[in-house]
Amino acid sequence: MNRRDLLERTGAALLALGAAPFLDVTARADETKKRRILMYTRSEGFEHPCVKRERGKLSLAETIVTDLGTRHNFEVVCEKDGRIFLSREFQHFNGFVFETQGDLLKEQCRDGSPPMQPEGKKALLDAVADGKGFVGCHCASDTFHSKGHNQGKQRVEQKGDDIDPYIRMLGGEFISHGSQQKALMRLVDDKFPGTEGLKDFALLEEWYSLKNFAPDLHVILVQDTQDMKKIGGDVDYARPNYPATWARMHNKGRVFFTSMGHRDDVWQNDIFQKLLTGALSWTLGRTEAKLTPNLEEVAPRARQLPPKR
Repeated sequence: MNRRDLLERTGAALLALGAAPFLDVTARADETKKRRILMYTRSEGFEHPCVKRERGKLSLAETIVTDLGTRHNFEVVCEKDGRIFLSREFQHFNGFVFETQGDLLKEQCRDGSPPMQPEGKKALLDAVADGKGFVGCHCASDTFHSKGHNQGKQRVEQKGDDIDPYIRMLGGEFISHGSQQKALMRLVDDKFPGTEGLKDFALLEEWYSLKNFAPDLHVILVQDTQDMKKIGGDVDYARPNYPATWARMHNKGRVFFTSMGHRDDVWQNDIFQKLLTGALSWTLGRTEAKLTPNLEEVAPRARQLPPKR
């Protein structure tokens, strides 16, 4: 039986019977024990080149995460098929890496893969809440948007139940972006895993403007908007500084997000890969970090959103 048939059969069975209980990974395990990561890259409306597969080969982003796994003793399974979240294989993952886009429950998507089911989305969120790790890159924040998101291009924050539960888990939500440009990242935590020796740095990237920040964010990098283009198609950055990379706890689960990850050369960048490796180590419970909520301290006007386009 091939992998797709297996996912289809086990997914259907679990829809009928309910997903199997998740493994308890909250206890500290031996660091030498290999962890398993699911890298999920389904794209509904726009498929980023870094996750596009050519001739059946893994994409650039998938290849890089797989190589990081080989070097740092974790196994990576790369998948676009949403049925995996209701498969028997799902419970054996210790963490997740998402570079996804759009409503992952929709049947149609850019890569033609089967969708995630509502029960699969719940299984993911329950798994993270129960102690699995989650790393989101770039368009992971452009996934499962909140009710009334940018309705009529009016930039507003959502509240309470209007915020999608996936966005509540992640800690922030994509609004839009302007033209790719070099911008400054301000480092506000040089003790988080992967930031050792790092200082403020400038990088050419497609920078996301973000909103709906969780109040308990531990911000690691701040988007410095002072010298960014702020007119025409770049009005997204006509706002005060705001978080670009952060960590938080989602009940028992460790969650990390960075807005970086659009360009191929960013994925190949040593700074990005070091930060990603540190994030994976932390979310898998191999390293520790002090998570003090610091949003109001390092980006006090982050909730002041850009004007209407």
